[in-house]
Amino acid sequence: MEGGPATVLVVDDSRTKRYLLVSWLSRAGFTVLEAENGGEALARVEAQPIDLVVLDVRLPDLSGYEVCERIKAAHPAIAVIHVSAHAVDVLDRAQGLTRGADSYLAEPIEPEELVATAHAVLRYYRARQRAEFLAERLLGLADTTVAVHSAQNFTRLLEEAAAGAAQIFKSPAAVVAETFDGDCLAGVASGPAAEAVIVPWIVDDAGVPTGSTVRVQDPAGWDLLGWPAGDTVTVAAARLRDDRPPLYVVVPTSTQTHRTPVLVQLAQSVAAAVEAQRSFDEEHRIAVTLQRSLLPQRIPEVNGLDLAVRYEPASARTEVGGDFYELVMLDGHLLLAIGDVAGHSLHAATVMAELRHAVRAYAVEGHQPGEILHRVNELMRTLLPNELATICVLLLHPPTGRVRLASAGHLPPLLVADGKVEFVQHHAPLLGVRAQRPADLEFVLPAGATLVFYTDGLIERRDATIDEGLAALAACAAEVEDDLDRFCQRLLVQLAPSEIQDDVAVVALRRR
Repeated sequence: MEGGPATVLVVDDSRTKRYLLVSWLSRAGFTVLEAENGGEALARVEAQPIDLVVLDVRLPDLSGYEVCERIKAAHPAIAVIHVSAHAVDVLDRAQGLTRGADSYLAEPIEPEELVATAHAVLRYYRARQRAEFLAERLLGLADTTVAVHSAQNFTRLLEEAAAGAAQIFKSPAAVVAETFDGDCLAGVASGPAAEAVIVPWIVDDAGVPTGSTVRVQDPAGWDLLGWPAGDTVTVAAARLRDDRPPLYVVVPTSTQTHRTPVLVQLAQSVAAAVEAQRSFDEEHRIAVTLQRSLLPQRIPEVNGLDLAVRYEPASARTEVGGDFYELVMLDGHLLLAIGDVAGHSLHAATVMAELRHAVRAYAVEGHQPGEILHRVNELMRTLLPNELATICVLLLHPPTGRVRLASAGHLPPLLVADGKVEFVQHHAPLLGVRAQRPADLEFVLPAGATLVFYTDGLIERRDATIDEGLAALAACAAEVEDDLDRFCQRLLVQLAPSEIQDDVAVVALRRR
C-alpha cells in the first residue's frame, strides 16, 4: 500500500452504479477492481491484495453486513465503506458500523465525498499498519535483547542475535562480532524459521567510528548466506569503545524503513551484550588461571600406582571456587586429599589454599589422617571461625597397599575391585564444627583395585537426589579403563552436565 496507489474493490449488483463508483475512484488515482455479488467479493479478497472494499448493503446473494463481517474476520486490515442506494435510518447505519464497516455513505453520494472518505479511511489504516508493524518489530527487539543478554556463552549469543534479527525483519540476517580471543565469528540465519549457525568471518573494521552507523552495501561483500536477488544489504555497525572492534548486523535493504530505528537499536543492544560477554570471558579466564595456580602443578610418579586427575571449573561463573585436591609423596607414603570449601568466591579460594597447605604441613610433621583433620579443624575454628569445608585425606603405602583414611563430611570414595563397586564410608563431621571424630579407617587396597575421589559437582543435580547421583557414579565407574585419564574423562562426560554449574574435581588411584 505504501509503494503505489491503493487497490479498491467495488461490490455492487447494479452495473450503472458500479460504473459510476469505479469511474470516480479511478479518476482519483486508485486501482479499482469489481464484483457484482457477495460471493465474488469474498473470492476476490482471498485471491489478491486489497486495501479498501466499497460495499453495497443490499446484494442478491448475501447481506452486505455479512460480507463485511466475513472480510473483517479474515482480513482485519482491509477497510470497508458501506454504500446504500436506499434511504436508511439510524439503525441501518448503526448496524453497518457495529458489524465492522469503517464508514457508511447513503445516496445521493457525491464523487468528492466518496473519494475524501476513501482517503480518510485509508489514512487511518496506513497509520494503524505502521504502528502495528513497528510494535511487532519492537516486541521482537525486546525478546532478542533478553535472549542475547541471557546467553551462556559467546556463540550462543551470536546465534540468538541472528535468529532474532531474522525473526524481526522476516528475512535472512547475519550478526558479526569478535570474541575476547580475537576470533571473528558470524551468526547467520537464512530466514525467520531457520536455525542460526556460527561461521568464521573476517571484516575490515578500518574507518568504523565509535557509535552507530548504517550503510547500504553490495551483498557480494557479505557473502555469508543467500541474500534476496536484486537487493542490496543494509549494515548497521555499533562500536561502543575505540579500543573494541565493532559489531555488525546485516539484513536485506528492502526490509528497512526510514532511519532504520529498529536495526540501529538491535545493533546497539547486541553490542552491549557482546561487550558484557567479552568482559565475562576475560574475568573468567583470570579466575580460572588463579584457581588452577592454587592447585598442584603436577601429579607425582609413584612406583606401583597409576594416578589421574580431572579438574573442571564451573563454566557459567567468573568466581573461583573452593574445590581442591592434593597428591604428594611424603616419607614413602602417598598423601591424597580432596575437599570442598563452602561458597564460590575469591574468599573461598583463599580458604581452600590455606586448608590445602595446612594439610600438607601437618602431613609433613608425620601425623596420621585423623590427626591431620583434627589439627586443620582447630586451625579453622581459631582463624576461620565462620568457614565450613568437607575433606577426605588418605595415606597409602604403595608396596603393601596399606591405607589409612579419614573423612570430614566429604562424599565417600568409590572402590572398584574384582568387578565389584562399593563406597568406602567414613562418617564424620565436616570441618569447622566442634565434634568428636571417629578413628581412622584402615584397610588394604588390593592389587588391581581403583579408588575414585570426587567433589559434589560430579554427582549433584537439581532434578535428582544425592543417592541417585551416587548410584549413577557407581554404575558409570563399574568398568575402569586401562588408561585412568580416559576413565576420569569418561566420568566427566557421562555424569557432569554440558554447562558445569559447580566445580568438579575427580582423582583416580589404582594399585598395580
